[in-house]
Amino acid sequence: MRFANREQAGQQLAQCLQAYRRQEATYVLALPRGGVPVAATIARVLTLPLDLCCVGKLGVPGYEELAMGAIASNGAQFLNQAIIKQMGITPEQIDGVMAEQQMILHQRERAYRGDRPYPILTDQQVILVDDGIATGATMQAAILSLQQWQVANVIVAVPVAPVGIMAEFNAWADHVYCVIESEMFSSVGQYYTAFPQLSDQQVIELLQPFFINSTP
Repeated sequence: MRFANREQAGQQLAQCLQAYRRQEATYVLALPRGGVPVAATIARVLTLPLDLCCVGKLGVPGYEELAMGAIASNGAQFLNQAIIKQMGITPEQIDGVMAEQQMILHQRERAYRGDRPYPILTDQQVILVDDGIATGATMQAAILSLQQWQVANVIVAVPVAPVGIMAEFNAWADHVYCVIESEMFSSVGQYYTAFPQLSDQQVIELLQPFFINSTP
């Protein structure tokens, strides 16, 4: 099974989330960039407000595609101690990568949201959306960031993930939803016919209708 694109993935995932349709005190938060078109589709179908949870992967120095963890824009962080130990990564290297990624996250947040304040999420229900989960590092950092905001419930919703990983997220989130749990998983992109990298401008355009029609 494959999705035509992220929008179709969002439509199918929204069908799994019908119980949250028009629920009060409920937000959809997208993990940029790839999670934004999925989350925007879900928010439209369920008639819920949409916002962002900015997170970034912490790549191993010299092997940046390998994640040693992830960080959220509010400082919440998840570190994969097994990878750190295996690769012999020093605390100084971790701090350097973290500082660089934090700067990138703040720049993206500013570009996407401008001066618009974040909604008050304390005691709210939050549906966290990405276009898929591979290692789970960025989603774990996102959950930790919501815990800092003291949200009432965390719902993880993704179109695709490896078999077993969503069960692990049951220990992190209150509810988890996934359309495809694959035994042959190698990358998120293999489950999409069209899986282009989104630009910052595309993210801004997807968010604009939600920001215009809501009260900060």
